[in-house]
Amino acid sequence: MKFKILVVDDEKNIREGLAASLEMDGYNTVCAADGEEGWKLFGKGDIDLVITDLRMPGMDGEELMRRILAETPGLPIVILTGHGTVEAAVNAMREGAWDFLTKPVNLNRLSLLVKRALENRELVLRNRAMEADLERGRLFENMIGKSSVMRKVFDTISRVAPSKASVLITGESGVGKELVADAIHELSPRKGKPLIKVHCAALSAGVLESELFGHEKGAFTGAVSRRRGRFELANGGTLFLDEIGEIDQNIQIKLLRVLQEREFERVGGEETVETDVRIIAATNKNLKEEIEKGNFREDLYFRLNVVNIDVPPLRDRKDDIPVLAAGFLREVAAENGKKIEGIHEKAYSRLYAYDWPGNIRELRNCIESAVVMCRANLITEDDLSPALRSSSDEGWVRIPLDVSLEEAEQLIIRAAVNFHKGNKSKAAETLGIGRKTLHRKLGEEDDA
Repeated sequence: MKFKILVVDDEKNIREGLAASLEMDGYNTVCAADGEEGWKLFGKGDIDLVITDLRMPGMDGEELMRRILAETPGLPIVILTGHGTVEAAVNAMREGAWDFLTKPVNLNRLSLLVKRALENRELVLRNRAMEADLERGRLFENMIGKSSVMRKVFDTISRVAPSKASVLITGESGVGKELVADAIHELSPRKGKPLIKVHCAALSAGVLESELFGHEKGAFTGAVSRRRGRFELANGGTLFLDEIGEIDQNIQIKLLRVLQEREFERVGGEETVETDVRIIAATNKNLKEEIEKGNFREDLYFRLNVVNIDVPPLRDRKDDIPVLAAGFLREVAAENGKKIEGIHEKAYSRLYAYDWPGNIRELRNCIESAVVMCRANLITEDDLSPALRSSSDEGWVRIPLDVSLEEAEQLIIRAAVNFHKGNKSKAAETLGIGRKTLHRKLGEEDDA
């Protein structure tokens, strides 16, 4: 399906000449001799761009422009004007026109202007869709996603959150395991109580023991006063133990006792302290393998792994890349005081092609770097890191076997759009569907 352009001019030779030139560039055209006829043709739909003379009998170009923009904000409109009315054309641009051309029209300039206007229109529509996806996809606090694998994660979170069951979150580094813990706590009856986090890998065994259970005055050198541990501070709430696979065997024994008996003693103390804490643990290690190696207690594993939530790597949920990137872009651009409207299709194709060994954390760093490097209002390929620029995913699409038929269809459609450098008309033609059907299947509005 081709783009359709409406040409409005009261001079027959001009409108027919412009239409012929545009059709040679591969566009469909319809023509109108005045503003009233142009408005009627526009009302029939499927118009992607309007070229209109400024001065015409009856409804002039300014009035036609105002009506069209009120009906379809952001639709590109090119004003045609004589040398004596350039000032009026500039005023029209202030009111929303895309650009203007003076008569006689330079056809080369017309061709370039129309191409850029339609490319911009595609990007605007895409970024609007990304914003909508961002709002629809932000299901659990800061977690974003609409892929089938993430819907399974969200479903498990919803089911386990109201319970008291311990949860073990597994997944590669950078996939967002801490965000899962946040969501479980926020959706649980313990929401109003503390959520205390301990990054176990960052602390030595002695320090970690004191952090978890607290200590009495004089328990060790430097213990000048009694200190409450994280189990006491989290009483009534949730304790998140990140990188649980890194803890020392002695602490594993004490942790097992707390899980079994809900009580402990501070380091150097004799007083038994009771606690009501829900445990959520996370690891990027295979704990079953660690058990076989003798590094992790099997009984502790079963206590922690009442419910397992495995967070998929980004390479297995690439359908979430657009909404994740849009969210990071909005956040990072605001932090850096930059006004960046979106990401160019060619840059998106690089994001899709890359395998993201660092997962979501790496994607955020990539977007932050691109925002810093970006000098325009769109992030392009040139703003991406060398690793991203060298990625290539043209000519094929990888579809996970656990996705639904509907989601597989969306992956194919997005891959076709990327293959055709963002030209959705060409993508639709390749797939054998209409452009409006393509927009509908992607959940986007086709204002054109």
